[in-house]
Amino acid sequence: MTVAVVTFTAFAASQIATPGPANMALMATGARYGFAAALPFVAGVALGKQLIIWPIGFGLMSLAQSVPILFEALKWISAAYICWLAWRVAHLRLAPDGAQVGDAPGFRAGLIVHPLNPKAWAMIVTGFANFVTPGTPVLQATATIAICLLACQMVFHPIWTFAGDRIARLVAGRPAEKYLMRTLAALTVASVLYVLF
Repeated sequence: MTVAVVTFTAFAASQIATPGPANMALMATGARYGFAAALPFVAGVALGKQLIIWPIGFGLMSLAQSVPILFEALKWISAAYICWLAWRVAHLRLAPDGAQVGDAPGFRAGLIVHPLNPKAWAMIVTGFANFVTPGTPVLQATATIAICLLACQMVFHPIWTFAGDRIARLVAGRPAEKYLMRTLAALTVASVLYVLF
């Protein structure tokens, strides 16, 4: 009675390292505000996944099975919100070095990214369904999955944010800027559609 820690961590790393709504939001935030200013948002995004891991581990999935329409509605509302964020990203313009762009989204803004991210829900449900041995104590299973995911996020989320910062330095104020932001937005929408369908 246990969690397959090594294989689950490999699965989690593959999911967290690849493009998805959260990574596109991190990249766009790093591009818009710079790496250092985006760090509170990064911390919020990482810890925000905990807001769904624990309820899923302690029974949200049984509620989803008994009231499937509730889970389906949550999935589509979440997808609509992520698409709205993508539309905003598509219309953002980067600021040249040293220019004022306002305050970066903070820790609290980051907390809501994963609860509204269909990819995060799918990843966590897959974790419980495929990597936890039946009969494993709920607290042990949930804590193990939570720790593995947080460890992967602490590695990959800053990388995505830093990549946004570096790319922005190359294209800010240039014609390529609008294409970068539109591409980030399109990748965000594509990642949501991939999870939904």
